[in-house]
Amino acid sequence: MAVWVISILFVLTYLGMAAGGIRGLRIDRSWIAGGAAVLLLFSGAITPAQAAEHLDAGALLLLLALMLISAQFDFSGVYAWLNQRLNHWPDRPNVLLLGVVALGGVLSAILVNDIVAFALTPLLCHSLLARKLDPRPFLLALALACNAGSSASLIGNPQNILIGQAGGLDFWSYTWIAGPPALAALAITYAVIWLQWHKRWGVAEPLVQTEASPEQVYGARSYLKPLLASVALLALFSTSIPREYSALMIAVLVMISRRVDSRDYVQQVDWNLLLLFAGLFVVSGAALSLPQVAGLAGTLSDIGLLPQGAVSLASLSLLAGNLIGNVPFVILLLGVMPDISEGMLVGLGIMSTLAGNLLIIGSVVNLIVAESARRQGVQLGFIDYARSGVPVTILSMLVAGLWLVLGGWMGW
Repeated sequence: MAVWVISILFVLTYLGMAAGGIRGLRIDRSWIAGGAAVLLLFSGAITPAQAAEHLDAGALLLLLALMLISAQFDFSGVYAWLNQRLNHWPDRPNVLLLGVVALGGVLSAILVNDIVAFALTPLLCHSLLARKLDPRPFLLALALACNAGSSASLIGNPQNILIGQAGGLDFWSYTWIAGPPALAALAITYAVIWLQWHKRWGVAEPLVQTEASPEQVYGARSYLKPLLASVALLALFSTSIPREYSALMIAVLVMISRRVDSRDYVQQVDWNLLLLFAGLFVVSGAALSLPQVAGLAGTLSDIGLLPQGAVSLASLSLLAGNLIGNVPFVILLLGVMPDISEGMLVGLGIMSTLAGNLLIIGSVVNLIVAESARRQGVQLGFIDYARSGVPVTILSMLVAGLWLVLGGWMGW
């Protein structure tokens, strides 16, 4: 009975990942994964001890710590200051576009890209609407750049955090390999959006400054704290100290403040994303521990349905990442391929992230930008996104695949 319960809930969970929710109910992928985990425990199919064994505590703690550190950038006014710098180029939209791509890409390499997108989207919408510019190309650039830039780092997005923890990858070695294709993806993002939008993003109108500058609101010295935290974090990642310990230590230190309550930091954490991780860990771990599923994974490998090289990995990333989401895809693939090579892990981090740029449903970042823009009165539709996302994704993944193969990290 336990085998049947685990198998059915596993299948239903990943069908829910593909559907994105349940029609008629206001629930999402996180609730589906968390609810399935609870049902496994309630039914007695697994014990609490077994559920705890399936959780990757290191990945969860690292993600939590990075969210707390990222909150400091918001509380210190860094995002507002960066947005103000972008506002210096409204009469030169091509330069403004370049700034958005560069800003989204760089920040997403050192912070969790979901939080970068969440923080910058309303700021961009407010500024661009006030200038009478069409916000859509710049929001597209932000979403695509956040995904592309995050592929360069093991802390740039949730799936890369998991890959780095699961494979014990060296932080800087990964960036050395993933950095060039990430930069290429950012350049492709700029080129595609400029070609598609440069004749129709409008003409900027002058703006009367009515709001206080970030320096007046936050104080210029407030920027020093997140800067020092980032430098210290990257320095600690160069040591042998486990990354989750380093990030937690920095998070505890940045939460010491005379101006911001510690509970405000906690409220900035994306608990929904952590629930998705935890639920998928339990459900996938329970299913993959079954002998029947383990045998099926071996059979899939024997007949070549599991990725063996750059082409198969890119194809599977595009299909599964845009069907069930890149985080569920990575958790599932790591479960069925426990002995995955280091080169394949690096390729998985790059390909699964770049594949999220294909469609608006392919990445949480895309959905965050679209939903946040909608609340500001800007509609970023499925077709608008796909028109830019498809060419950016195909070209970016082609460059990444060539880089990985020619560099000797993966075969074809």
